[in-house]
Amino acid sequence: MESANLKLYVGADFVSAFAMSAFVALKEKQLSFELVTLDLKARENYQERYQQVSLTCKIPTLVHEGFALSESSAIAEYLEDITPGHPNLYPRDLKQRARARQLQAWLRSDLLIIRKERPADLIYFGKKDTPLSDDAQAAVGRLLFVADRLLEESADHLFGDWSIADTDLAIMLNRLVANGDEVPARLAAYVRRQWDRDSVRAWMDIERAAPAVHA
Repeated sequence: MESANLKLYVGADFVSAFAMSAFVALKEKQLSFELVTLDLKARENYQERYQQVSLTCKIPTLVHEGFALSESSAIAEYLEDITPGHPNLYPRDLKQRARARQLQAWLRSDLLIIRKERPADLIYFGKKDTPLSDDAQAAVGRLLFVADRLLEESADHLFGDWSIADTDLAIMLNRLVANGDEVPARLAAYVRRQWDRDSVRAWMDIERAAPAVHA
């Protein structure tokens, strides 16, 4: 697959956790792709030209041979299906693969308060001095409980080999780690291991302008 066949639309500030997940998925699949940026502050994603590309006007959106798909977890599953022979994004075991997808869905649906109080921007641009609210602390408790249960002692990854669920969990945990919030040492070490992957480093190495607030 060549770059002419794959385009990934992301925000021009390169801080969206979901855009990062899709970018990492493409890199882990060892695929060439064109990266197209949109100025979300100028609402370029709602302009007619992009409305003709993305059904929901969301980023990230992947375009493959005229087919456009949004939502980072859907993009990862699609990439898995169209690239047999490339490195896997999901566990091969049926139950582990289902668990990975469950984790992805849960991270996107149940922890909005963490994304609000610890936006992904702080991973790139510095800490927030505001303490977590009671609701956010409760959500953090759920997050840490799930991460601790899924990540076996001394394991590098959640399901044996790396999967895209590792990146998604590490992004959520790093909202806390990067801000200096209390995170168990082994989970903080897990985040650092995920951040050492070439695919994540490629995203982090992208030059970013002034901060903006994103969930």
